[in-house]
Amino acid sequence: MAAPGATLLSDDTTGPIPPALRGILPVLLALPVLALAEVLLGASPFATYLLSVVGVNIILAVSLNIVNGMTGQFSIGHAGFMAVGAYIAGVTSLSLKEVALSFLPVAASDQVLFIVALLAGGACAALCGFLVGLPSLRLRGDYLAIVTLGFGEIIRVVVQNTEAFGRALGLSGIPQYSSVAMVYFWVFLVVLVARRIAGSSHGRSLWAIREDEVAAEAMGVDTTGYKVRAFVISSFFAGIAGGLFAHFVPIINPGSFTFVKSMEIVVMVVLGGLGSTTGAIVAAIFLTLLPEGLRSLFGALGAEGSLAQKVDQIRMPVYGILLVVLMLLRPQGLFGTKELWDVLPRWFSRKKKGLT
Repeated sequence: MAAPGATLLSDDTTGPIPPALRGILPVLLALPVLALAEVLLGASPFATYLLSVVGVNIILAVSLNIVNGMTGQFSIGHAGFMAVGAYIAGVTSLSLKEVALSFLPVAASDQVLFIVALLAGGACAALCGFLVGLPSLRLRGDYLAIVTLGFGEIIRVVVQNTEAFGRALGLSGIPQYSSVAMVYFWVFLVVLVARRIAGSSHGRSLWAIREDEVAAEAMGVDTTGYKVRAFVISSFFAGIAGGLFAHFVPIINPGSFTFVKSMEIVVMVVLGGLGSTTGAIVAAIFLTLLPEGLRSLFGALGAEGSLAQKVDQIRMPVYGILLVVLMLLRPQGLFGTKELWDVLPRWFSRKKKGLT
């Protein structure tokens, strides 16, 4: 099924990978920047929590954009893969709680075990993505949307009836190992992977499938293989996002990974523009901070005890109104298939022309 709001692909969307993004150099440059950010934000727990939530939503939106945006498929069960990663990583961390690597300081040992738990959660989510995607992505049409919708509900029911996952009460006592630096390290990785995929031959095959799957298959593209690989990568990063989420909230329960959460992520991708990585990032930041902005606005208007406390209930209608307005005024999303650096120069040049 073609994703809603899809637009024709421009020539500059699949440009080559910039030399600065090749090799391991970008990762080495990101590490000291993230360490500095961690030091500066260490004294503000609220800012740390809010930035962590923003980072998790960016990982979810960018990873879903690989399937919904680049490949043109339509997955609406991303929260299910997030739940798999969250619970597997949480259970792994709980089982390794008393373990310490003797050759490392305690803090470093905890972070190594945390990464092991994250990778376990991401790997299980990727395996689920493979099992779900392999049969459904062989077919064209609405099958992936239906299967992923069912998968999310199956995961929720399984968690609610499994003692090891805390049933409906949820899983508590997970070590709080997560930090802003760790969350944004994975944000950096998922953005780097998405950018490299978009500029590679693999990415061009995904764009071809999105534009015309029949034509791509006629040209020799293994459409099922490319779609399944994109879906597995997307599921892996959703599992990582779930693992990070489980390590900075006091408790995780099935209510955190419902269909509503999946639709939130879909809205972020559609709002930013299907196929635009930076569009998904901007939309994830905007929609994550929107409830906090509404709380501050209602509080300033004197609605402290009523509307300000009901922001979580009214945000979904707000998202719906935003989508309707977007479909009417800009159906391709904020950036379409372009990136932020492709759009900003045009906006600035228009302003300059208007001034002259």
